Amino acid sequence: MLLPDAMTERLRAAWVIARRDFVAVVFSKSFIFFLLGPLFPLVIGFVAGSIGATVQRDLDRPVVGVALPAHEGDRLVMARDAMADKLGGLPEFVVLDRLRADERFDARAVLRNGRIAAVVGGSLAAPILTGTRERVGELRGPLSLLAARAQAGGAETYPPVKVDLLATSAARERDGRVLTAQAGQVLLFLLTMLLAGMVLSNLVEEKANKIIEVLAASIPMDALFLGKLFAMLGVSLAGIAVWGTGYGVLVLAGAKSMPVLAAPAVGWPLFLTLGFLYFAMAYLLLGSIFLAIGGMANTVREVQTLSMPATMMQLVVFFLASFALARPGSWIETVSTVFPVSSPYTMLAHAARDTALWPHLVALIWQGLCVVLMIRFGARLFRRTVMKSGPARGRKAKKAITAPA
Repeated sequence: MLLPDAMTERLRAAWVIARRDFVAVVFSKSFIFFLLGPLFPLVIGFVAGSIGATVQRDLDRPVVGVALPAHEGDRLVMARDAMADKLGGLPEFVVLDRLRADERFDARAVLRNGRIAAVVGGSLAAPILTGTRERVGELRGPLSLLAARAQAGGAETYPPVKVDLLATSAARERDGRVLTAQAGQVLLFLLTMLLAGMVLSNLVEEKANKIIEVLAASIPMDALFLGKLFAMLGVSLAGIAVWGTGYGVLVLAGAKSMPVLAAPAVGWPLFLTLGFLYFAMAYLLLGSIFLAIGGMANTVREVQTLSMPATMMQLVVFFLASFALARPGSWIETVSTVFPVSSPYTMLAHAARDTALWPHLVALIWQGLCVVLMIRFGARLFRRTVMKSGPARGRKAKKAITAPA
């Protein structure tokens, strides 16, 4: 067990490393590009989504052609316009032709060559609807109602419908909280995967420049690892603060496409606080794994090879937490809660669905303990793989000196 003075020295050393790495990253030119990096896919996705929505809206706006004798088609269009506010989703009706007696209309030819989705022929007394199976299924009932109104000719009165609205229901509240839990898990996963790689790149760069060996010879390895982890966590929080500010500006500017989520069970202030804490734990857990990987790797190629299993593990962990969300109270949720890497995702979802607070205190203590153990394991592994040459030679030399002649 470490003495208080020794613990203070290690924390002071970790603070020095954290401040050094934080300042070096935040005040570099590359940090600006790091902040702008996520904006490019968001802008491209927004533009592509807007274009796709416009195209889909134009494609999903069917036009029904009407070819009926004399002015029956006009009466059908008038009936459609009168009923449009009562029958939502009615397609647009356009008169294609006003047929004379014994005149025929080729509906199939129109459907092959134009943007008409279906054609109404025959007469109001016996309409004939020509179109695909899907369109006919959608329009058959409304067309019968519109034809009956068009034949009646006069305006009909419709009784007002009184409504008794509920602000919410138990089922709707439950579904809304599940959606909030899913959104929290996805956001936590994306932020962790996007930002945790900085730990690995920072360590490999210093390892290639031999700086890490100088630092490791000056301060304890676990203090070095702890300082690097908290430095990169601080850099990540700075990036999240910038992105969150940009999001808030968009909301204040009146962005109507922003999703509105149901209030979590613990309330938004506590949910956001827990989200911050669970992000820190998820980042530290994954970062400690990446530090251990960086300790075993000597080149960037080795880093890429060794980091792939960790990335795949993160995907499996995310899927496990997502599956546990759909199986509350099952052994899957228990395993996902206890397993340290998946615990932040599962507990954040738990905060959205349940009002109990004591499980979060237990989970945070457990996750913090796992962070300490993983940092010590990574530091010991790093010392054995990178710093072993100096101590090994020292032991061999000592044995050679003390060996009898």
